Amino acid sequence: MKKVIIASKNPVKINATKKAFEDVFNDRFEFEGVATESLVSDQPMSNDETLKGATNRLQNIQHLEADYLVSIEGGVDLLDNNYEAFAWIVISDKQKIGKAKTATFTLPMKISDLIKQGYELGDADDMVFERSNSKQKNGAVGILTDNLINRTDYYTHAIILALISFSNTKLY
Repeated sequence: MKKVIIASKNPVKINATKKAFEDVFNDRFEFEGVATESLVSDQPMSNDETLKGATNRLQNIQHLEADYLVSIEGGVDLLDNNYEAFAWIVISDKQKIGKAKTATFTLPMKISDLIKQGYELGDADDMVFERSNSKQKNGAVGILTDNLINRTDYYTHAIILALISFSNTKLY
């Protein structure tokens, strides 16, 4: 059985990774979430900072014994005075790296204003939508789409894209 370590204990990120790996490969996997630091802001505020956070998380678990290492970092980027949300996925088998980015979506101005005041996206979601711990649940994408796109599926598609170089080894 192959081992996959996810650089997070967030159940949404672990479940998305499980779903993606099971969809892409015929192998059996064991999955483990490990808390690790991104070494960037708690709320990454740009595309570059978000990618750096995902890369840092991956590097921080590089020493662990696994067949694959997976890192998922959510972030926001300012576009025309309003924030867009997205996440970067970085995957390694310790020989090569696969990367992909989720789709982006524009956040409501109320949430953007709270982010500008220094709140993290998850906290802003909780305040605006009167929820608790939404970043460990359906997150902004689930709330804003009425769960037509839940956070697990949102990450799963990007993880599948990051796995392209591992599932198409003749081309990569």
